[in-house]
Amino acid sequence: MDTALFKQTLANAKPPAGIDIYLESLWEDGRGNWDRAHTLIQDLTDRKAAWIHAYLHRKEGDIWNADYWYSKAGRKRPDLSLEQEWEFIVDEFLRQ
Repeated sequence: MDTALFKQTLANAKPPAGIDIYLESLWEDGRGNWDRAHTLIQDLTDRKAAWIHAYLHRKEGDIWNADYWYSKAGRKRPDLSLEQEWEFIVDEFLRQ
């Protein structure tokens, strides 16, 4: 699956079969379900989860918290729009 196809699945009632929790979180966010996206990712402690967590807090407008999570992910807050960052993360995770 590529990012364009992933984006098309946002029109579906359920996430694509077989995706991991990281992509499911991004899928929920892509459908406007920030709370569900955050719930899925908030208790995971790895760098992938931290990156999504950072993005979600950036989207929420909680920049201090976002920067904390970017640090946990080993990243810096990007100079991208939220939409661009979402696509970038999705693309990275689909290629893994």
